[in-house]
Amino acid sequence: MTELQDHRPASRGYPLPELIESTSISAYAETVFGHLRRADQRRWAAAYVRGLLTTPGRKSARRLAAQLRAGATGAQSLHQFANASPWDWTPARHELLRLTERRTQVRAWTIGVAVLPKRGNHSCGVHQHFVRSSGRTVNCQVGIGLFLSSDTAHIPADWRLQLPEKWLDDDELRARTRIPEDVRHRSPAGHALHLVDSLTAVSGRAQVPVVADTSHHPTSGALLATELTARGRDSVIAVPHGLRVVPEGQRLVARNAPDGVLTAGRLLELLSPKGVTATAPGLGPAPASRADRLVSALVRLPGRRGLSPGVYRVFARRPAGTPGVGRVWLTSLVRPPLHELLPLVRAQSGTAAALADLTENYGPRDFEGRSYPGWHHHMTLASAAYAYRRLEGGTGAVDAVGGAGAGRYTG
Repeated sequence: MTELQDHRPASRGYPLPELIESTSISAYAETVFGHLRRADQRRWAAAYVRGLLTTPGRKSARRLAAQLRAGATGAQSLHQFANASPWDWTPARHELLRLTERRTQVRAWTIGVAVLPKRGNHSCGVHQHFVRSSGRTVNCQVGIGLFLSSDTAHIPADWRLQLPEKWLDDDELRARTRIPEDVRHRSPAGHALHLVDSLTAVSGRAQVPVVADTSHHPTSGALLATELTARGRDSVIAVPHGLRVVPEGQRLVARNAPDGVLTAGRLLELLSPKGVTATAPGLGPAPASRADRLVSALVRLPGRRGLSPGVYRVFARRPAGTPGVGRVWLTSLVRPPLHELLPLVRAQSGTAAALADLTENYGPRDFEGRSYPGWHHHMTLASAAYAYRRLEGGTGAVDAVGGAGAGRYTG
């Protein structure tokens, strides 16, 4: 799954959104947060979203309140709304799903992982996490998100907070950060499956493939693929070169694997002279040249219970003039031509870019509360602001004042 460490520069302004079809932020927030029972809760939701959209730099409650001109108690009220108020974030996320499905042609559900650095050890779920992209261990929260990916946008629809076992085994920690009793430890792949299961139950559209990057996890990709197949869901998953596979009907490979098992990377290297010419951009950040080749093979996955009942395809790009193959992908889509899978591969890099934008400009790392509900509230509000920008806003201007009034939130 795409893992991103937040490394935002000090302060960067962001263009204010243009209002489309007379849709205001207040009306948008009324739609997304219309399930909130009280009118003042809905007003503060609109104010929070407006603040996230219009406040440059750090999105602390104090800075949001100053941007909104919400009065002397505005910062306390915004903080209380996000961290202490007992409102349910799930209906808002479901509304974001439905809104995105109405406004875009969703082609994939993509999994992204946000690494949110924190000072101290009091924020819910904070732990030491090794970030492979930087080669450093950071003190952080880790959020696993499901994005709805189209040709034009990647919208965050739901989130899970990675909780190490120490946070779940300590009754005092659970009580202090208000972790619900039914929340249990899950691996990142387990969270991804939970996200898929939860949103499948409320989606109103035909199922689309699930795309994820597990290239740094030895077994997560195979687990995720087989579990999704069992759910009747197609997938396209980046996997390590060392993923163990059993080639399906490849005599050439049999001579190189007497026990029938090869790594996916080695299999594709053996077959790469027979690859097909790429007709679309490559499988990653760098575009493929015309001489680049796509190579694929049909495989089954070995496991404790024998071989997977389903047949999968592994594929990769072999850059011209270089040994080996690039990133390896595992997919349940064995019938479509290879070039038809490339938009799904690009959905993963598009989600990584969206995750960077969300983290840098919409405040996920700036939340100052320490509770489990507070984290979910803040991520929901940040996702709503991001979705507004992508689905409803452009490059015009929006009034940065209003929506909250000068009152104090009491919920």
